[in-house]
Parts: sequence; C-alpha cells; structure tokens
Amino acid sequence: MANDFDAPRKNEDEPDENSIEELKNRRTDTQSAVVDEDEAEAAEGFELPGADLSGEELTVRVLPAQSDEFTCASCFLVRHRSQVAKEKDGMLYCTDCEG
Repeated sequence: MANDFDAPRKNEDEPDENSIEELKNRRTDTQSAVVDEDEAEAAEGFELPGADLSGEELTVRVLPAQSDEFTCASCFLVRHRSQVAKEKDGMLYCTDCEG
C-alpha cells in the first residue's frame, strides 16, 4: 500500500491539543516589561568617548608580511596572493577593490 507522506498525520483518538482556542486558554504568561539588570554591572563593559587610556598597555604580536601576502594599494589590507586582481605601476590591488 502506498503512503501519502504529504497528508497530515493525526490519530482520531487523540484530542486536538494544539487548536488555537486551546492554546489561547492555556496561555498564562505573566510577562513583565521590566528587565532585572544591575545598571552598575552593565555599565562596566562600556568605554566612554574621550576616556583617559594613557595608563593602559596593549600587547599585540605583529607578524611580518609573509611571502604569499601583499598589501592592497587601495584599502591597505594585507591579503593572500590569490586575491591579486590588478597590478598597476608596481602597486597591487585586491579583488574587492577592483571588483
């Protein structure tokens, strides 16, 4: 016997628990519009513009340009050699800038 997999599957002995009326009647959400959040704790992650950062030290490891990389003459991003789209006057341009 062939099965129609597009037909809805429903047993007649199961009550219709997911009817819209049943769901509306069961809905007992008591959601609050107020979010419980500590303002001081949330503000710790934000930096204000013009803040004095002279006492901060940034540690970044800078790698020299690799043999398979180039710097785009337009956007100045370091790209892989496979992204060279054009060379003009000894300057290399990436596919994003020339595309």
